[in-house]
Amino acid sequence: MIRILLVDDHPSARDGTKFRLEEEPDMSVTAVQSGMDAIALIQAGERFSIMLFDLHMPIISGLELTRRIIEIHPHANILIYTGYDILPNFNILIEAGVSGFISKASSWEYLVQSIRFALQGESILPTALLKQLRRSDVVLPIADHSGLPELTSITQREQTILQEISLGKSNKEIAELLFMSQRNVEYHLSRIFEKLHVRSRFEAIAEAKKYGLIKNSELL
Repeated sequence: MIRILLVDDHPSARDGTKFRLEEEPDMSVTAVQSGMDAIALIQAGERFSIMLFDLHMPIISGLELTRRIIEIHPHANILIYTGYDILPNFNILIEAGVSGFISKASSWEYLVQSIRFALQGESILPTALLKQLRRSDVVLPIADHSGLPELTSITQREQTILQEISLGKSNKEIAELLFMSQRNVEYHLSRIFEKLHVRSRFEAIAEAKKYGLIKNSELL
């Protein structure tokens, strides 16, 4: 049985993809809505033949999720399943450990075929992408200026800092614990506030708790 982990924050896309893939007699799909849900499954010991991640998701993007899963299982088979053009993010996604890419505009037959190819260690890439990659002068940044949303995610280090402030730790205590300068901790906190759209530690902790970014603890 091919066990698939599907991570997509859009209910209709998630449920529709799960339904169609499970029409294949040898495929079983576990579908979750967030990166934290996926990480929790992996940390609990769940094993999957292949994983499909949406690229643009709140709090934990497909890129950051890939990085975290690869840290746990370096040989995980991960495909990015997205409605966005992946060209601006191609290099950084490959470096993170992604095995392939599938457009949500593709047919169901193409999706199934791509999964089966990936399980054999092969990838299908769109012709347009292959032509672009043949250019020796191509430089692919994480985001361009074409209107594609930036891949903004809470990193593992930022999540650790969130956990520590939920325990009432001061910037000095966090700096000593993580072998960082207080100024660096302050920088990370400002980035956390920006990403969570909050203005205080209390608001950050509340948002982090809502998204499952911190373990259950009393808010101090």
